[in-house]
Amino acid sequence: MIVSIVIPVHNGGKSFQKCLSSLKQFISPATEVIVVVDGGTDNSEQLARSFGAKVFTFPTAGGPARARNRGAKVATGDILLFLDADVTIHADTLPQVMKFFEDRSDIAALIGSYDDAPGALNFLSQYKNLFHHYTHQTGSTEAATFWGACGAIRRNVFLELGGFDENYRYPSVEDIDLGYRLKKAGYRIELCKTIWVKHLKCWQPLNLLRAEFFYRALPWTELIWRDRQFINDLNLKMSSRISIVLAYCLAIALGSRFWWSGAVAISAGLGGAFLWLNFPVYQFFYSKRGWWFACQTIFWHWLYFLYGGLAFAIGTIRYHSFSRHANIAPKLLEISES
Repeated sequence: MIVSIVIPVHNGGKSFQKCLSSLKQFISPATEVIVVVDGGTDNSEQLARSFGAKVFTFPTAGGPARARNRGAKVATGDILLFLDADVTIHADTLPQVMKFFEDRSDIAALIGSYDDAPGALNFLSQYKNLFHHYTHQTGSTEAATFWGACGAIRRNVFLELGGFDENYRYPSVEDIDLGYRLKKAGYRIELCKTIWVKHLKCWQPLNLLRAEFFYRALPWTELIWRDRQFINDLNLKMSSRISIVLAYCLAIALGSRFWWSGAVAISAGLGGAFLWLNFPVYQFFYSKRGWWFACQTIFWHWLYFLYGGLAFAIGTIRYHSFSRHANIAPKLLEISES
């Protein structure tokens, strides 16, 4: 079983250097590593060549979907392992991927998980990446989506489905779209909770909210409606849907307390219900970073449901306002970007 590693990069910087260093440390020199430089102005191309990777370059950025497709077409491996340029692998990442596909002929693709030690040390990066880790570690092993940051797929299946949708010109939900198409075609995807990569991205409030709202939640809403993928798993669990309702009811109650005294008691009740419903999440944060960290996550978790619910409402309205054809999601993304 031969694995080809495909990495798209756009101004990768120090994170990309760490990504390549981890590959050099943990994989055989004979393993095929393909780096596709998606435009950019830094030295990512020279850096990749210095590490011995096969390098292909686009002069202008066209998105990771196009870059990954280019890498997949020239790959020689039976399995394509897609990695983001801002992750590092562990010693057992590639061996686990190889063993999985050798043992499981019934599975077409797999996705891994971020580890529980994010690279960036600021609070928001720790919170977001640990939350992502928690979501995957508590998800169903029978996955319904693909994941470009650490996802592997049989090359023949990938090419059969036409790869990633290149209409996504920004890092968005092109991987989720591929996962939905895989499931629709009857293929199985496995969530392998022991296959970990470390995420190095440093999240700040503005870039987090922009990415989460415009590049993920809005176009993902369209995909949900397009394929009717209201699955009780990962970010779409029933507890998350109820949490959105509670988050908005709590926001309304808090706003009403200025002219209605009864809103204080209602706010307390709603807040208690929200904390109780999401207690396993806060317990996880407590186990990893202590009580003060867990307390700080409550606001951002509440905000997560607020902007997630808003994005779903806007995306639903937009979806039903446009004709339902295959490439609406990229169009919604373009509108959001403008």
